[in-house]
Amino acid sequence: MVSKLTYDDVQIVPKLSNIKHRKDCKTITRVTKNVWLDIPLVSSPMDTVTDYDMCMEMDRLGGMGFLHRFNKPTEIANTIQWFRKEKPDGTIGASIGVTGDYVNDTQMYVDNGAQVILIDVAHGHHTLVKEALRRIKDEVKGQFDVLVGNVATKEAAKDLCEWGADGLRIGVGGGSLCSTRIQTGVGLPMVSSVLDCVSVADDYDVPCMADGGVRSPGDVCKGLGAGADTVMLGSLLSGTKESPGSITKQGQWPNEVLQKKYRGSASLESKQDRGENKNVEGYSTTVPYKGKVKRIINDIMDGVRSSMSYVGAKDILDFQSKCEFVSVTSNGVSEAKPHLLT
Repeated sequence: MVSKLTYDDVQIVPKLSNIKHRKDCKTITRVTKNVWLDIPLVSSPMDTVTDYDMCMEMDRLGGMGFLHRFNKPTEIANTIQWFRKEKPDGTIGASIGVTGDYVNDTQMYVDNGAQVILIDVAHGHHTLVKEALRRIKDEVKGQFDVLVGNVATKEAAKDLCEWGADGLRIGVGGGSLCSTRIQTGVGLPMVSSVLDCVSVADDYDVPCMADGGVRSPGDVCKGLGAGADTVMLGSLLSGTKESPGSITKQGQWPNEVLQKKYRGSASLESKQDRGENKNVEGYSTTVPYKGKVKRIINDIMDGVRSSMSYVGAKDILDFQSKCEFVSVTSNGVSEAKPHLLT
């Protein structure tokens, strides 16, 4: 049995640096083979994280948003069209499953301006994914890339690259509201998953995205340092002004708290809204209202650029090549936190 590592298990080793200011660090990166972003951050295709407003703001900040697949296809196409009218040169992605009329749905999304199609399934190393990827590549007309996930092993990464994926989405069971590992016992820690998949995908020039387990800017840095070209954010962006859903009040003045709903796509509540009630592998909750997403993205990017300067990296590729991890004990994990406050 081989031990695998997640974000809390490692720290990045500081190295000689000649970076004069963290603003000098360049963060341009690829989300797929042909689609570039100014920052390595994308919003998750969850119905309480990403819709029109989140896509608009993520693009303005240099990243991108992926529309979730749980609205009607015509509504998703309309959202893409509205986005494209406001941002002719903006970047937006749309998600599909591997059942139903996904080929025609994809064609409609591409026709309206989606540059990236995400095949969004919990277990991406599957023959249904292979067939969906083949059909989309063969039958859908237009210019677009296909991001595929989720996967977590070298074998899965190799197969998806050979099947024609333009990008890999890495992570199984690590989401903040995901209960896959509890319900099924299946999953792999994130740092090892990224390292394993990247070691294969690099041979095919296929970019990788880390998805799941991110709780802080430091985790984003570790995901990028492990080789991910982008990091997908869910819980960190939940509860923001741009996330879907209304703001509710909990408690009474002067102790009232503003909140918004946040739920996993495989939660019982989400599935019941779609007329399903089985294979539940997620939870629903409320989170404190966080205000504008700009503040969160800027805070994360401050951390990313600082991390790059600590290892003397001028850009993301340089960061990946120079990043060195050490494993830490539980005492090291405690020491890494502001322990005076605990």
